[in-house]
Amino acid sequence: MIKWGFMSLKAFHIFFIVLSIISCAGFAAWSFVHAAENYTVFGLFSSLAGLGLMFYLFNFLKKHKGVGYL
Repeated sequence: MIKWGFMSLKAFHIFFIVLSIISCAGFAAWSFVHAAENYTVFGLFSSLAGLGLMFYLFNFLKKHKGVGYL
């Protein structure tokens, strides 16, 4: 049997959520640096999205504690 992946669905999901949190944080930082150009609203929404993703990640890890990574 051919094994197509090297990462489980749980591990990929965690990786993708963490990558999304980092992207939200980076975009929020960029938006706040360019606040003079009225990008603060984007920074606020991106910060809220990052916080929501952190909450989701915490609940996902708690819910899938017994599931293995491989």
